[in-house]
Amino acid sequence: MIFTATQIAGILNGEIEGDETVEVYKLAKIEEGTKGSLTFLSNPKYTQYIYSTNASITIVDKSFEPETAIKSTLIRVDDAYKAFTQLLEYYNMVKMNKAGIEQPSFISETAIYGDSIYFGAFSYMGDNVKIGENAKIFPNVYIGDNVTIGDNVVVFSGAKIYSETIIGNNCVIHSGAIVGADGFGFTPNEKGEYSKVPQIGNVIINDNVDVGAGTTIDRATLGSTIIHNGVKLDNQIQIAHNVEIGEHTAIAAQTGVAGSTKIGKHCLIGGQVGIAGHLIIGNNVRIQAQSGIGRNVKDGESIQGSPALGYSDFNKSYVHFKNLPKIVDRIYELEKKKNNN
Repeated sequence: MIFTATQIAGILNGEIEGDETVEVYKLAKIEEGTKGSLTFLSNPKYTQYIYSTNASITIVDKSFEPETAIKSTLIRVDDAYKAFTQLLEYYNMVKMNKAGIEQPSFISETAIYGDSIYFGAFSYMGDNVKIGENAKIFPNVYIGDNVTIGDNVVVFSGAKIYSETIIGNNCVIHSGAIVGADGFGFTPNEKGEYSKVPQIGNVIINDNVDVGAGTTIDRATLGSTIIHNGVKLDNQIQIAHNVEIGEHTAIAAQTGVAGSTKIGKHCLIGGQVGIAGHLIIGNNVRIQAQSGIGRNVKDGESIQGSPALGYSDFNKSYVHFKNLPKIVDRIYELEKKKNNN
């Protein structure tokens, strides 16, 4: 997509200083700007680059006063950072403005969907599926039987939504995510062989949830695996059967949550955290990266380590751990002195 300085200034309600007809078709960092690119200056640390950048258009604050000539056309706004963010949102909206049903694709005769749907090529929509208005289903998406998807949902290429899953409004499911696969349910017999326990529950994802690429959310054995409003899941996370995650909790990549654990509201969980099954994690909990959680966690706790300790206790213990060789040497020296006496 190509935009002129005049078009960009119109979107941002900005003032042009330079060539109004100059065109841009890509975005760039100010220090890496080339002809045809758009950039911005908001951090004073990068001011030096505005005099050398080859970007065709640069968004700046209205208060910016150049010390020497600038090659780039300037668009002056009240807040350059906010304006650039606004422009990114606009660009993304235009880029995502797809509509219609592409072929080849399969839609069951019993499926119901909004008039404004985009359904990409090679996608599949099973029996009794219900999809709301303005949904964007990109190519190669599988939507199983009896799935319900709300309004303004985006499902990116290659995602798989298994049967009976319920997804609310304004959700984003990224490529490779799998929602509703069987939970890890097996029972051993007297020979040590494993028999599968049928997983007949479902997954419920409420409104305004983001599910990252490659993340898996397993269906419940009975009942539902529930992801509440506003939850943000990074890439490559494993959410096991019957897990429940409270509103506006954010979980970073490669975390695994074992079956039937309940996580509270407004928690922040770092990358590569492992949480054992059947636990209760309270509200407003902070878990540092690579921690291993094997106990219930109270509201407001900040924990770290494996097994996890209180955050401050872990840091104090780690100081002693680093000094352990020196401490051992001192103990040996004291023992020698004692024996010599």
